[in-house]
This record gives sequence, structure tokens and C-alpha cells, in this order.
Amino acid sequence: MTADHRHPHDHHDHGHGLLAKLRSLLHAHHHDHLERVDRALEASAEGIRAVKISLLGLSVTAVLQLMVVAVSGSVALLSDTLHNFGDALTALPLWLAFSLSRRPRNQRYTYGYGRFEDLAGIFVVIAILLSAMIAGYESVDRLLNPRPVHNLGLVVAASVIGFLGNELVAVYRIRVGRKIGSAALVADGLHARTDGFTSLAVLFGAAGVAAGWLLADPIVGLLITLAILFVLKDAARDIYYRLMDAVDPALVGEIGRVLENVPGVAAVDDVRVRWIGHELRAEVQIAVDRSLDVGAGHSLAVEAHHALLHDVHRLTSATVHIHPYSAGRADHHAPLAHHFPDQSTGGEEG
Repeated sequence: MTADHRHPHDHHDHGHGLLAKLRSLLHAHHHDHLERVDRALEASAEGIRAVKISLLGLSVTAVLQLMVVAVSGSVALLSDTLHNFGDALTALPLWLAFSLSRRPRNQRYTYGYGRFEDLAGIFVVIAILLSAMIAGYESVDRLLNPRPVHNLGLVVAASVIGFLGNELVAVYRIRVGRKIGSAALVADGLHARTDGFTSLAVLFGAAGVAAGWLLADPIVGLLITLAILFVLKDAARDIYYRLMDAVDPALVGEIGRVLENVPGVAAVDDVRVRWIGHELRAEVQIAVDRSLDVGAGHSLAVEAHHALLHDVHRLTSATVHIHPYSAGRADHHAPLAHHFPDQSTGGEEG
């Protein structure tokens, strides 16, 4: 037996008394569905707004740096400027992803289009990789072929502008990404942060050149390249986890504890949860009193689902499968055993 009604998980108060309870029963499913849709659309709208603002901020930063490049002839600053333009362009696939994720599910995409965010995350990771490759190449090239830099004061100013512009965008992207649960937006925020570090490399390189040490710029550039690779590792790991449906094991334990506290749940036999874009969806199996009729069992499944939506952050839907509990722990899925010879049948029926 499976219950798959959809409710929001934010705590809400329907009031007290008989009239309030009747109103809740009459309208709960309708307004819950609308609130769930509104919340999903709001999250996507926040993502789109973050992408637009960061695109504007990085574009302005890159244009200001480009103006300094024109009068200084700094190859290092030119590289950093192109890097910032590239970071601004990574906002485009995210913008597309957040827009497409708002489309309703259909018979082909039965879970909706939330996975577009994770696909966009792949492009962000590739952009970070390209950033590391460009920074490394330019650093090695300047190490082998030192170049003079003019108007060092303007180069330093442009370097500071590049760092501040990228860091502000990074903080904003990461904050919004974590708020709405978007790994792709967080990864893009980390990308902006690496670009800020690259801008600082230009600053320290210019300081070294001013002191008469021409190799300062490429040496610092190599160190920043190493830092970018560490950020790349973290961003790639997060996107990989999303694509492989990996979650924090503590989340699985949290869901199990919520279910165990629902009156009438005798045991929690299986918990599966995955991210779809910036939303969580769960599939759980619980054991209940074998004497319950179909209606009572379904009501208990709905209560379990309702508890999950209230207590598990960012969970927007869950499928709750129930089966009868017995002291001998009889396997009520025995007819399925030959389909899953190497694992428990209970975890596969859903």
C-alpha cells in the first residue's frame, strides 16, 4: 500500500476549534498543493535573480578591467579579465536551468525538470577546470618569458576591483544556492571565488614587479592555480553526488527518526532519498499493525508523509509504502525474492 499525496513541509497553523478543523479538512489538499508549487517557483525565481545579478556584476567588473588592460599592456590582467568574462558567461546555463526547472512535469519527464540544475553544474565544473588550465598556462608562460608591465598603479587597482567584484558575487551565489538547495549555483559561487583569487595573483605579481622581482607574478599565479584545483575538487564532488543521487547519511537517519515517532509506525524498513534540482524526494517503507484495514493503513501512511514534509527541510514529496508488521518478521515480499537474489526484497518493491 502506497500513499503519495503532496504537501508542503513548512510548519503552518490552521487554527483551533471545530470550525478551524473543518476548514482544514475541506481545504488542506488544495492550498497545500498551491503552496508547494509557489514555493518551488519562488526558489527557481530566486535562482534566476541571483544569476542575473551576478551576471551584471561580473560583466561590469570585467569591463572595468578591460579598460585598464588597454592602457597598461598587462598580459596577466588581460588573462584575468578574460577569465572574469568567462565566469560571467557560466551564468547563462544556470539561467536556462532555473527557467526550465519551472516547467511542470509530464508523461515523459515524470519527475519534472529539476535535473537541469545538475546538468548546468557540469558546465560550471568544466569552466572551473578551464580557469585552472588558463591560469596555469599563463603562469608557466610568464615564468619562462617574463614581460614588463606598465602603469602598475592602475593594474593594482584593477586587481582589487576584480577580487572585490568576484568575491561579492561569490558570497551572493553561495548564499542563495545554499538557501534554495542548488548545488549548481553553489558551485558557480565557488567558481567566482577562484576568479577573485586569480585577481589577487595579479596584485601580488604587480607588487613583485614593482620591487624588481619579475618572477613574483608567475610564481604566485602557480600557487593560485593550485588553490583553484582544490576548489575544483570540491565543486566536482558536489555535482557528482547530485548526479549519483548521493545524500548526507545524517539525512537518512533524520528521516528514519521522524517516521519512528509517528504513532502507529512499528518499524522503519527502508529509506531512500534523492535530490531533484533543489528539492528532495523520498521513498520509504514502514511496518504497521497487521490488523489495520486498507483505509486505516492509508491514513497512517498519509500521517507519516505529513510528518516528513513538516520536519525534513526541502523535502517536497515522499512515497510511503506500508506492509504488515509481525513479531516473527515474516517476509511479506517473498514472491519477489527471485527478482532480487542478492538483496532484501523489501527495499525494492516501493
